[in-house]
Amino acid sequence: MSINWFTVIAQIVNFLVLAWLLKRFLYKPVLNAIDEREKRIASQIGDAEKKEADAKTEKETFRKKNEDFDRQRTALIDKALEETKAEKQRLLEEARKEATDLSKKMAEALKENQENLVKKIAEKAKDEVFVIVGKTLKDLANIALEQQIVDVFTGHLKNLNENEKKDLGTALAKSAAPVIIRTTFDITAAQQPGLEQSIKDAAGTDATFKFQTVPELISGIELNAGGYKIAWSISEYLESVKNSINEITGTKTVEK
Repeated sequence: MSINWFTVIAQIVNFLVLAWLLKRFLYKPVLNAIDEREKRIASQIGDAEKKEADAKTEKETFRKKNEDFDRQRTALIDKALEETKAEKQRLLEEARKEATDLSKKMAEALKENQENLVKKIAEKAKDEVFVIVGKTLKDLANIALEQQIVDVFTGHLKNLNENEKKDLGTALAKSAAPVIIRTTFDITAAQQPGLEQSIKDAAGTDATFKFQTVPELISGIELNAGGYKIAWSISEYLESVKNSINEITGTKTVEK
């Protein structure tokens, strides 16, 4: 039987190529992975040994601290017992003195509490009256009343003195922002032009306007132009009455 040398050489070449491929893509990565794992394990063992040594050191340190703490605790307990006896005697003497003054202080406190209670009841009743009045005015507000408010404010603008008109004109000239008109109700499209023109006439200059609805004003209207403010509202009258009552009763309005 004759040997086909071409086939033999081809198989040898195929084997060598296969061996190279296995070494390049299989054996070498596996060996590298094994080496990395061995290094990682060795590192972990080293860390564990270090932690064990640190733990032993900390344990010894903790033992010494406990011994020192026990000695200090014994000394502190002895000292505390002595101080407790002295403090007990001092407190007994103070208690006798406080017991003597207690009845007098209780009588004075009772009298003061009675006076404060009367003032608080009066102040609370007064505040509730103003709250009820404010709510009632809000409930009674209608289109006719809203128009009257606009008319009153327009008349107020017309009656500004020269200094007030000058201040308003200066504020409008300095500020590029629109004039803010805040009202407790919505200004209708029919009411806006007349109100805007009244402001322009009072200020003697042109301006742009922005309308805002603020229910807290309690039937009122407010103009704000570059920090200059002109306002009219029923709440101002209520606050004036409230301040007058405060002056009579000798109480102060609490800011909220």
